[in-house]
Parts: sequence; C-alpha cells; structure tokens
Amino acid sequence: MYLVCGEALFDFFSENDAGGLVSRVNFKAVAGGSPFNVAVGLRRLGVDSALLAGLSTDYLGRRLLQVLQDEGVRLDYLLDFAAPTTLAMVAVGANGSPQYSFRGEGCADRQLKPEHLPTLGSEVRGLHIGSFSLVVQPIADTLLALVRRESGKRLISLDPNVRLNPQPDIDLWRARIATLVELADLIKVSDEDLHLLYPDQDPAQVIEGWLQYRCQLVFLTRGGEGASVFSRAHGSWSAPACTVKIADTVGAGDTFQAALITWLTEQQLDSVEGAKQLSREQIDSMLAFAVQAAALTCSKTGPDLPYRRQLELC
Repeated sequence: MYLVCGEALFDFFSENDAGGLVSRVNFKAVAGGSPFNVAVGLRRLGVDSALLAGLSTDYLGRRLLQVLQDEGVRLDYLLDFAAPTTLAMVAVGANGSPQYSFRGEGCADRQLKPEHLPTLGSEVRGLHIGSFSLVVQPIADTLLALVRRESGKRLISLDPNVRLNPQPDIDLWRARIATLVELADLIKVSDEDLHLLYPDQDPAQVIEGWLQYRCQLVFLTRGGEGASVFSRAHGSWSAPACTVKIADTVGAGDTFQAALITWLTEQQLDSVEGAKQLSREQIDSMLAFAVQAAALTCSKTGPDLPYRRQLELC
C-alpha cells in the first residue's frame, strides 16, 4: 500500500456562459489537489493507496470523502477538521495548461500537526509527498517530520509541483525542497517547476545535484516535448510525448507520478532496495508507461486519471 500525503480540495473551472452576461460566471467544480489525484490515480491503476490529509466537515469536505470512498482509496489516515475546504480557481490556457488561484488560508487540508502523524505498519510500502502542502503551515513541518522519520525505511517519492499562489515565497520553496531532495528516493519534477525554482540554472545540473544524495531516479516532464529520466546508475535519456488531441493538461503530472509508482509496484520493486536494482531497460519501460498514462489524461478535460485497463488497450 502506498500512502499519499497532502492536500485535498476542489478545483473550480470557469465555463463560458451562453447568455454572454459579464455579471455571470459559471463554474464546474471537480475534486482535486495533486496528492488527492495521485491517491485516486493509484487506485485506478490497481495499486492499494491511502491519503493522509485533513478534510473539512463542510459540504465540500464530505464530497471529497465520498469520492475517495467511491474510488477505493483507504480512509484510515484521514482526519476531520471544522475548517473550510480549499478552493482552487482554474483558468485553462490555449495550450491546455492551467493557471491556478487558491483560496486556502486556514483551511482543513493545512491543519495536520505532528501529533496527528500515524504509526505506519509494514503494509505501507512507500510515501508520496508534493505540492503546496510542502510549504504551508502547519502541514509543511508535519510532512517533513514524517519523511525524516521514514526515509530509508520505505520508498519516498517527491513531486515539488510548485504553486506560488498559496505560497509566493520562492526562497521558502527552494529551502524546503532542498531539504526534501536529500531524503527522497524518487523525484518527479516538471520543467516549469525548475524554471520557477532555479531560473538561471541548467535543469540537468540541478538534477545531477539531487542525485548526489540518496535519490536514485529523477523524472523531468516537459509537456508536449515528452519527458526525461536521470538515473544515478545509468545516466540520462528522453522519451517523446504520445500524440493525442489535448483537451487540457490538468492532472497529467499527477498521472505521471501515479504511473511511476504503479510500475514499481507491479514489478515488486516498490522499495528502497528495489529502486537501486533497476536496469536501464526497466527504467525505460517505467518512463514509457508514465508518458502513455499522462497522455491519456491530457486527452480528457480536468483531472480524469486513467484506469489500468485503458493503458492495456493503447
């Protein structure tokens, strides 16, 4: 079982109003948040998953709980808080890329504190952390404490998924990610993330620096240009993107992340030692699987992550 840690929220997508009234804005609300999506994506790909998160007792929080239950995500690690549900207002650009504006100060998904951390049994094979839960308090320090406690014992995966709206202090992002990359075994990062974090540095040099710690693999996603992998043992190479008609790219990175974990789980390599044993051919297969999965999500509107059977048909 994989334990995903971080935020759960609702994405509000603006829709065109047929009436054309400037005073009216229509929205479509979709359950989301990067860690939430990864937990759901793992279940859809056939991997047992749970979400460590704070959920609101409000109407939207109960809807998030129902989605997780319906998707088969384990509920053992959820905590209820009498605080609002975070809202993310999403505008999708012409190329399908989303722009986010968050309403999250004081919301339920930020309320996890160190005293809320569970004791993990042997059934938890690994942890995944990412997105703005890494840098908003008190959950940021709580997740750091968890990763420090579990690093070296279970596979740790990290996706920075930088979002400056909920936390605009880029220096804070840099400092926290610099700490976490020393503790992670597997990192997925987008070219947009690296441009925000280190605009004047070559992405390859940044990633090579990360590989000097315990990390075995870093996957760099490049949108329509595909993705690259950097391996401590086997060097770096790239794979092209799959050709699909893009609806939008919302959830594509989360799908890529879930697919990486799924591949390792299916190969029974979802462990610290397993990640160290990977051959170049195995890593290449892992990369191709994740690229294919992400492409399926791009072909649909919103974070509609694929099922395992859909990948078998591609």
